[in-house]
Amino acid sequence: MAEEFPSALEERYRWIKQHSALEESFGFAVEIIAEDRIGLIADIAASVSTGRGNISYIQSWPEYNGASHTLVQIDTGQDIDRLISQISKIESVRSVQARPTFRKVWGKRVIVVGGGAQVAAVASGAIAEADRHNIRGETISVDTIAIVGEEEIAQAVRAVGRLHRAAILVLAGSLMGGAIAEAVTALRSEYGIPVISLNMAGSVPSVSDLVVTDPTEAGVMAVMLISHVGKFNLLNVKGKRF
Repeated sequence: MAEEFPSALEERYRWIKQHSALEESFGFAVEIIAEDRIGLIADIAASVSTGRGNISYIQSWPEYNGASHTLVQIDTGQDIDRLISQISKIESVRSVQARPTFRKVWGKRVIVVGGGAQVAAVASGAIAEADRHNIRGETISVDTIAIVGEEEIAQAVRAVGRLHRAAILVLAGSLMGGAIAEAVTALRSEYGIPVISLNMAGSVPSVSDLVVTDPTEAGVMAVMLISHVGKFNLLNVKGKRF
């Protein structure tokens, strides 16, 4: 098991542990429906910067009818009504609506990757524990994918670093090593995302931050570790097995 934390992981974990998803300092979002065209995103970004706003997250995708659907999250310090008015004047824009941020609605994300039955058990524990924390005023969500194959799982692990608001990864399976262990090492050092592994065969447990035998308990611990109000802290339990 990895006993030392990469600097990126320790710094990012401290930040996640200290911040609640409901803090108002994370700004607001606008949802934009428009006719898709070249330069649309550039024009939206220009409207935000003109109003001295800073884009903290942007996502855009085509709808079934060819329309462009864009969500832009903006740091505080900009007048939302004025921004909506500015974006509404952009060529091809059909509608602009103020929305809460994904951080406020969906919060911190627990990601569970691995084999079917064990993924289900981890997710069950995480969902039950997230419910307890969310009732107390937090926002923690759980995402899962059941997947097989060394390369496929390794790709999924690396992709966690590109997921918006991903806070912790749980690997659930009976045997993981090789390319998966390399992906875990990269995820921890490059993106600063902690990894919990089930007590399984292979080299993944040796490069993970925490090894937990019971899959349900692994899900519970994942939520506890990223909880803003919870006292369970990864920095205090590194190198331990449960």
